Amino acid sequence: MQTLAHFGDGGPGPWILFFPLIWAAVVIGGITFLRRTAGRGRGGPWRRSVADDHSPLTVLGHRFASGEIDEDEYWRRLSVLDERFGPAGKGGAA
Repeated sequence: MQTLAHFGDGGPGPWILFFPLIWAAVVIGGITFLRRTAGRGRGGPWRRSVADDHSPLTVLGHRFASGEIDEDEYWRRLSVLDERFGPAGKGGAA
């Protein structure tokens, strides 16, 4: 029986053994690509995280919208939270 990689008498040579490796790389790359892009239909990387729903600013907004606090209380608490969790602060010292 002849071997697959016989190259002494004009056969395909040992490089033919690399084809299964190339196909494995293509299949693995395709599966990885499909798994990473499959979640985009359900929001994927742009989906809001659960942590956003429980941020202090969001909770304050929900409390104001539901009528738990009045407008003056809302603005007073918002000014305090903006110093800590606002766009410029982000929890760090300025």
